[in-house]
Amino acid sequence: MSHAFRIGDVEIGGRVLTAPMSGVSDLPFRRAASKLGAPYVVTEMVACETLARGRPDVVRRAVGEGLPLMVVQLAGREAHWLAKGAAMAEASGAQIIDLNMGCPAKEVTGGLSGSALMRDLDHAERLIDAAVQATTRPVTLKMRLGWDDACRNAPELAARAERCGVKAITVHGRTRQQFFKGPSDWRAIADVKAATRLPVIVNGDILDDVSAREALRQSGADAVMIGRGAYGKPWIAASVARALQTGEAMREPGLAERLAVVLDHFRDSLRFYGDALGLKTFRKHLGWYVENAPWPLSAEVRRAAKSHLCQLRQPREVEAALLALWETA
Repeated sequence: MSHAFRIGDVEIGGRVLTAPMSGVSDLPFRRAASKLGAPYVVTEMVACETLARGRPDVVRRAVGEGLPLMVVQLAGREAHWLAKGAAMAEASGAQIIDLNMGCPAKEVTGGLSGSALMRDLDHAERLIDAAVQATTRPVTLKMRLGWDDACRNAPELAARAERCGVKAITVHGRTRQQFFKGPSDWRAIADVKAATRLPVIVNGDILDDVSAREALRQSGADAVMIGRGAYGKPWIAASVARALQTGEAMREPGLAERLAVVLDHFRDSLRFYGDALGLKTFRKHLGWYVENAPWPLSAEVRRAAKSHLCQLRQPREVEAALLALWETA
């Protein structure tokens, strides 16, 4: 498996990508992952209408300062706004623009965006074409297998997207109606690979090098994308990629390395948001870092540590508590 591949005119420095995750892949997380070797980390889903209207918080989330590659994911249901969003994303420095037709959340599909678009491929195609025509940057598409088991139309949508000028396809191996229940069907993604000449990226239930190898084998995909497996593990893409390249078992950071990652990520969050919002925003990451740390602590002790950390209201208190926890472990 060669190391790099291309999406349009952009060379991607590895075949293990990090997914767009609402409430997770903000700029501090993306900077942490990039610093640790992730070659491709996508923004949180950005509503194209609010981006195009220039709402400050939305524009701020899409900023890619400090990243070697800026990939912005857009969501929307109207061609006019998706085109404006794509143009604005390019103007903001995006090198790749990803379209979301896979989000299963009710607040997204209820507004006829995300995976709801897989119920109307003609409309989905109009949106894709509008975005492609509005930007000079490569446009990619993220989708699910379909809306439900009776409508597994990902291969057809991929073929239509290719005709519109999309440069890569990512497929999560579940339907919308599954949400995240049941195993991801990587084998079904092989049908998408057969339907297009584009690079295909397999997504869903990829947590380590073992699952990455199996997902690639079953799907025939060109690359893997890690989503929830990156919670509390911004290094995971680089660790999996290294294992795939060398054939060796995946290596993750030890306790001392993890503490340095946590503190660096925390301090960047404070700088980006300010102390109050930065601390609030970072609490979920604190919980994941504690859950995933490789120390011999019981689940009860970990729960107590997470609860204590998430109740602290001053950054210096959080740092002191983290240091104390790590010393205890």
